[in-house]
Amino acid sequence: MYVIIKLGEQMKTIRLKEIREDRDISQKEIAQLLHTTQQQYSMYELGIRLIPIDKLCILADFYKVSLDYLVCRTDERKMYPKSKLD
Repeated sequence: MYVIIKLGEQMKTIRLKEIREDRDISQKEIAQLLHTTQQQYSMYELGIRLIPIDKLCILADFYKVSLDYLVCRTDERKMYPKSKLD
């Protein structure tokens, strides 16, 4: 299941719930990782609230997937190598 959120005039989908459930992780555990409440995280999954990019980055690192995968820009889960500037 994908969540559809509106960013500007474009509809975007994110895989927050799908990837979390695939790994048998609770919303509460992810909320703790993101330093937020379970209720706030639930609103991210439901598309009621937009998830900040810094939190998406934390999730991409945690799940070891690319941001593009999380926001459905690709179906490849792999992360890209870190930049030499990092």
